[in-house]
Amino acid sequence: RVLVVGAGVGGISVARGLLRDGHDVTVFERHPDVRAAGGAVTIWSNGETVLRQLGVDMDGAGQLLSTVRAMTSSGRPLGTLDVTGMVDRLGAPIRMVPRRVLLERLMEGFPAERIRCDSRAIAVLRTRGGVRVEFDDGSSAEGDVLIGADGLRSMVRNSVGAPAAKHTGWSSWQGLVTLPDVPDKDVAFVIVGGLGNLGVWPAGGSEVQWWFDLPWSPEFVRPQRPIEVIRSNFAGWSELADRVLATLSDDDLARSPFPHFRHPIPHAGRGPVTLLGDAAHTMPPTLAQGTNQALLDTMVLCKALRDVESDSGSADLASALRWYEKTRRRKVMAVSRVASLPVSHGEAVLRPAALIPDRLQSWALTTFLRCTSHRRMSAAISRELAGAMVIPARP
Repeated sequence: RVLVVGAGVGGISVARGLLRDGHDVTVFERHPDVRAAGGAVTIWSNGETVLRQLGVDMDGAGQLLSTVRAMTSSGRPLGTLDVTGMVDRLGAPIRMVPRRVLLERLMEGFPAERIRCDSRAIAVLRTRGGVRVEFDDGSSAEGDVLIGADGLRSMVRNSVGAPAAKHTGWSSWQGLVTLPDVPDKDVAFVIVGGLGNLGVWPAGGSEVQWWFDLPWSPEFVRPQRPIEVIRSNFAGWSELADRVLATLSDDDLARSPFPHFRHPIPHAGRGPVTLLGDAAHTMPPTLAQGTNQALLDTMVLCKALRDVESDSGSADLASALRWYEKTRRRKVMAVSRVASLPVSHGEAVLRPAALIPDRLQSWALTTFLRCTSHRRMSAAISRELAGAMVIPARP
């Protein structure tokens, strides 16, 4: 019996995988419905492979990418990633997809009765046979395992005493906009200036994911007209960015900014409780790996619990959870550290990157993703699941 707190991409992914493997899973969501917050996410090849293992059909979702071009605010090239070449080496496509579309695909075939909305978890208690979660309406649920997939400000993380996230000093103003007649719809752009950076990434059809990164601190005071601040910092950086700026209003910035945080990766936990996704390892969006790391968590955690006998005691379950945490720790720490490097926020720091051949930059990122994605384990799991029914059946 597995309890999952949080019905975001990470929570639904791990619930889908555990249902596939025959576990009794219930997902608890504090909102009145399952919703996708934010704009679009990048699904790299490592995340795409896990989605295939989960039986999630991503054909036609979002926009497949062929190239990522980086330049300075003055138009000087910094590098071009050959995404098509990376796909050939990594064995799965790389796409930009609206978060709502990703969640819709994850929900296809998922038994809705397994999700309990309007369930705000407020406490976690150990029981003799497992764990109990208490909710703000006075109800509770008991299970053998609890997975905290409840994001940056995770109640489950707090309950196990893991350290709080620390801000990095930056934030993103970001969202989706409809922009017709965008040339090169499979090309993404990153532009770095002296005081910030921006991105314009196609997300499928006429939708474009945009972001503007600026310094941030806890003393930040939101301006009355944030669009004027954004335009004053980024106008003139590129024709495409100016088109985005011309379409935006203060209403489009209403949910921004999103401060960048980084969680210290917790050491091994205790008992029948573990963490997944942003609840375990919130990191800056520099590498666009947050969603992909949650999917890799799903793959490893499902493997950890797959071989545990149904009549095993709590000690065996706890050992499986500790194996999952240990297996993920070093690799996710490496991703978090690279994502937290400040080089993406300084034009002067990045100028030497123009001296590095594009081919070498693409090779380096490909190698990094291969080394941090449990390639052997992933390939073995894909072989095991080949030809099997992976969409969870209704009970």
